[in-house]
Amino acid sequence: MDYRAIAEEVIKISRKKGADLAEAYLATGRELSIQVRNGEIESIQEASSYGLGLRVITGHKLGFAFVNDFRPQSLEETVDRALNFARILTADENNVLPDDPGVSEVRGLYDPELTKVPMEKKIALAREVEALALKVKGITRSAGARYGESEGEIILANSLGLLKSYKSSGCGFGVGVVAEKGEQKSSGYESCQRRFFSDLKPAAEVAGRAAEKALRMLDPLPVKTQRAAVIFDPDVAYAILGGIIQAINGERVLQEASFLGKKLGQKIASELITIVDDGTLEKGLASAPFDEEGVPTQKRVIVENGVLKGFLYNTYAARRAGLKSTGNATRGGFNSLPGIGPHNFYILAGKAKPEEIIAATERGVLVNEVTGYGINPVNGNFSGGAAGLWIENGKIIHPVKGITIAGTADEMLNGIDMLGNDLDLNRSRTAPTLRIGSLQIGGE
Repeated sequence: MDYRAIAEEVIKISRKKGADLAEAYLATGRELSIQVRNGEIESIQEASSYGLGLRVITGHKLGFAFVNDFRPQSLEETVDRALNFARILTADENNVLPDDPGVSEVRGLYDPELTKVPMEKKIALAREVEALALKVKGITRSAGARYGESEGEIILANSLGLLKSYKSSGCGFGVGVVAEKGEQKSSGYESCQRRFFSDLKPAAEVAGRAAEKALRMLDPLPVKTQRAAVIFDPDVAYAILGGIIQAINGERVLQEASFLGKKLGQKIASELITIVDDGTLEKGLASAPFDEEGVPTQKRVIVENGVLKGFLYNTYAARRAGLKSTGNATRGGFNSLPGIGPHNFYILAGKAKPEEIIAATERGVLVNEVTGYGINPVNGNFSGGAAGLWIENGKIIHPVKGITIAGTADEMLNGIDMLGNDLDLNRSRTAPTLRIGSLQIGGE
């Protein structure tokens, strides 16, 4: 099936039926999921899909419809639905489409060998990681292992002459285990995701990490409510990054629903902190040559040495703000309109080794589990439950569970006084180990 021709044909039909502007977003995909428990295959699911989302603009009124049936009659009906929706909606002069013909060069998005890897090898990988984890002393049960992969193609065409496409792939595996000691139970999970099958970590490394996570949280002891240092493990970096991402969303800024909305050019974090949004990172899990409405992606510094440098925009929000799109349009699929989001979003690494950060901490907690967490993007408040490893005089002395951590974004971001060198760019939203000098910790 010639998907590019289908996208172009929908644009032609839309223009013929009266659309001033039209955009076709066509997505195809294949997904494979393998679930294993105790060495037995629980399920294997593989599915293919395709669909097209159509935006039409007429008289600055925007209509949207989608379809996963590419017969000529269905495509015509989709155009009619989109146009009918447009006619009854309110005009908005910011309803425009991008016309940038550029495409960013991004390497390593698609693994042509992925489909050639035998199914038996993928099943064996899930079985192996589970078996290795269960061999670790103290691990008593498996919570299951998995292997998954996906590949697809995005084709985007619009009536301003854009016709762009790219292929991408991804794969990953992981395992969950349980450690038991008396009446205690502690779980651990570890996974690895990559663009290329050949880049996946060895099963032994993933298994060992899952077991370590489960075992390290046995025999927790309580701590008293106090102010102390808080070290965030890279596994829970999203607890900080999530609220920042929402707060630099250009739509939120325009709505005055962001605690960072009026701080452009101002210091918002420690001078140690530089935050990057990079859509062009080689083999990056969130990389792409263009965003979800056809604007070329780029590498941008969002925070530089603590100073806020910019926000994220799609075409609509940028037009409202009197700016250009930053290439940050996102979609949940062909059946959704563009929103705003980051690509590979990360805090640059520092110079300290994680063990040096621990050794330099007189009293505090290394947080490796969080619940209900995040910086509130509207007011910047931060609170939630946590678990981790308690530190005294530079040494880990026991696990701790059931604590809470509270503060404000200003207090947290400006309180970062040590930054690790352990940044893992194989995650799409990540940070190195980082320490906040003092936060309120709720315990007994």
